[in-house]
Amino acid sequence: MESQIPAAAQSDWAAAGDRIDALVTASAAGGAVARERAEELVRLVVDLYGAGLERLLELLHERDALGDDVLEALAADGLVSSLLLVHGLHPESASTRVANALAAVAPGGEATLIEITRDGIARVRMTASGCSSGALKASVESAIADAAPEVVTIEMVEPERSAGTVIPVDSLFSRVGPAAS
Repeated sequence: MESQIPAAAQSDWAAAGDRIDALVTASAAGGAVARERAEELVRLVVDLYGAGLERLLELLHERDALGDDVLEALAADGLVSSLLLVHGLHPESASTRVANALAAVAPGGEATLIEITRDGIARVRMTASGCSSGALKASVESAIADAAPEVVTIEMVEPERSAGTVIPVDSLFSRVGPAAS
């Protein structure tokens, strides 16, 4: 059940992130020291809010108010989910998030998660081919990056090809009599 957030509110979050990035970049005009201070300020604020979110979840858990239904709602909400991801607090594993993202962009199973290694490599098997495979690959990569920022590399694995049955040429003539002259 994904939270139905108005598009305007979602774009406000994106705009706020873009504005923060622009301000940090602009602070470089004041020199390296100004940029370093701006980056430190952002880092400290993010860490403070992360600690607050973590404590909030601890308090809910201590009071048995953090059941599966609440965790599902938190994971389904776009803003809350992204904040939990930033702070390493997301209730779903990276594998679960990636598998769900792949199911959304490739509902026919054209892309399947094989594994996510400890090094942050996501191995994905794609079965689509032809013209649509390039667009699907781009969608898959984008979906994985959004769902699991801890993934550092995405490897596309070729689908397994069955060897098939090879019929020996000699067997083709086994039921045919000698050639007529």
